[in-house]
Amino acid sequence: MNSPATSDTLTVLYDGACPLCRREIAHVKGLAERQSDSRLCFVDISREAEGDTRPAAERAALLARFHVQHADGSRIDGAAAFVAMWQRLPGWRWLARLAQLPGVLTLLEFAYRGFLVVRPSLQRIAQRQDNLPSASQHTTAARLSVYLERELRSDHAGETGAVAIYNGIAAVAGWRGDAELVEFAFHHGQTEAEHLRLIEAWFPPAQRSRLLGPWRVAGWLTGALPALFGRRSVYATIAAVETFVDQHYQQQIDHLQCHGGPEGLLPLLVRCQSDEQAHRDEAAAMVGAKVPWLLRAWCWVVGTGSAAAVVLARRV
Repeated sequence: MNSPATSDTLTVLYDGACPLCRREIAHVKGLAERQSDSRLCFVDISREAEGDTRPAAERAALLARFHVQHADGSRIDGAAAFVAMWQRLPGWRWLARLAQLPGVLTLLEFAYRGFLVVRPSLQRIAQRQDNLPSASQHTTAARLSVYLERELRSDHAGETGAVAIYNGIAAVAGWRGDAELVEFAFHHGQTEAEHLRLIEAWFPPAQRSRLLGPWRVAGWLTGALPALFGRRSVYATIAAVETFVDQHYQQQIDHLQCHGGPEGLLPLLVRCQSDEQAHRDEAAAMVGAKVPWLLRAWCWVVGTGSAAAVVLARRV
């Protein structure tokens, strides 16, 4: 979506010839479309773009690193440019706020420079995937927009992690001899496993996150660690996770209700969200009103980590 230019419009300069950039910008545009006042404008600066008369040297500099441009013509590049864009995107502003903490922007810039080193290899892999003659023509994923494809990838990774969370709870609860917590983990784990099965029916293996192994490890630890401290810690953790998951599903439901999508996907997401809301409410009721500050801090870490995991899963 190209927003009308205003005094505070931020123009995203992207390489339309790069398969990685095309996927990234398609996702960002999908988010911007849900926020009518995002004031983001998108300009393709590749050689293939029509009407771009920039000198070759300037174009090369712009293509070498990610840039955004303010209405006054001033530009920001690298990690700082991503942060400026994140500030205008729903669901990403928390990451922009995190980048304002001391030292975080420096770390992001360091990570971005590392990405630039491997970018050519990733571009070749993405190009080969784009050139597959019929890889997506016989799958349900062929009917998904880039935005929905990324969201379902994050859903699949999230449900994979959720199954692992309850496996971690069950393992520690069984070791401690806590039958009530074992039953809790088994009952909720079955629901999450069903969600995973349903999403896998929509999303073929070739499109899934390549970090499912780390998601399983992180999920197992997210369940096992609080289980070491007892039921209340587990219930508070589940309430925190499900609060985020509820919001994540709601974003997708809002998108489908506004823009439409493949038949059957909206009811699936509504069903999954309803189950997650039930898990959240049940766990929250078991925690009680007064939660110790240390447990609240842990829940904040869990919620923030869940959000960061979604951002990563959309891309890898």
